[in-house]
Amino acid sequence: MPRSARIDIPGLLQHVIVRGIERRDIFLDDDDKALFFERFSKLLIATETECLAWALMTNHFHLLLRPRSAKLSLFMRRLLTGYAVVFNLRHHRSGHLFQNRYKSIVCEEDSYLLELVRYIHLNPLRAGLAGSIEELDSYKWSGHAVIMGKGSLVGQNIDEVLLMFGKRKKDARKKYCDFVADGIPLGKRDELAGGGLRRYLKFSGSEDLESFDERILGSGDFVQRLLQETESTESATGSVTLEEILQCVATIFSIEPSALVGGSKRKQFADARGALCYIAARKMGINGAVIARKLNISRAGVVLAARRGEQIVKRIPELQTICFSS
Repeated sequence: MPRSARIDIPGLLQHVIVRGIERRDIFLDDDDKALFFERFSKLLIATETECLAWALMTNHFHLLLRPRSAKLSLFMRRLLTGYAVVFNLRHHRSGHLFQNRYKSIVCEEDSYLLELVRYIHLNPLRAGLAGSIEELDSYKWSGHAVIMGKGSLVGQNIDEVLLMFGKRKKDARKKYCDFVADGIPLGKRDELAGGGLRRYLKFSGSEDLESFDERILGSGDFVQRLLQETESTESATGSVTLEEILQCVATIFSIEPSALVGGSKRKQFADARGALCYIAARKMGINGAVIARKLNISRAGVVLAARRGEQIVKRIPELQTICFSS
């Protein structure tokens, strides 16, 4: 059965879960986490994406994001592709780093925002990376420490979370920390990380089944409203845009996106342009005339570049992820 298209509309709260391929580690040391952290923060600002919670583990990570202008898919492709390139270079490896498809769940804010902030920030404690709630307060690879004033991440919206607990920051932090601690006995909460095709109402205690979509965490009414809103959008748009492909290819080749425009015959630029044409035209079905206008080359140039790009994409695994990570 084919997988459903993502619900990817700016302004929606999204719980994102990314795992290493075959559940392998994607952070081998703190230097890896620091490199990811730096890229993550820069992209939050560059794409006007708000972060409400985050936690880096060893073989996976959680993010709670609210994209404001760019689509989540563009943010995630740039984040994952860029980090995979750096990770592979640093550790002298090649091949895929992440599972083919990251998980993103649209969340109803009124009911689930604080529950998800708590769930995500308790992950290091549940995994034993922090030994107590006091250690969690200072655990540097989680947004909890940022909210507690013991860390910093440019792009994390801590004020929105704290204002839900009070206007005075000191008092709000105390109440927030108590709220997080109260979640420890709840253990792993599968209902906050997605589920099957139907679910019972966990929070209300009702036995009635509601409308359900595995891409959405919220009430039946929220699910129905969101599906109605996105139905026409999903049928009218592709999963990957030409601009997204261009940004990712430029990142992988460590060049400016503008370098792909035009007919430069320098090998690095020509290889990148070939990979772009192959992925866009052959794998994603984007019209060749559209690609030609974007790159300021002829339609025949797109065909020739795509032919050359097929072998380039086969040699560079990171390029292949652009084709199936949507």
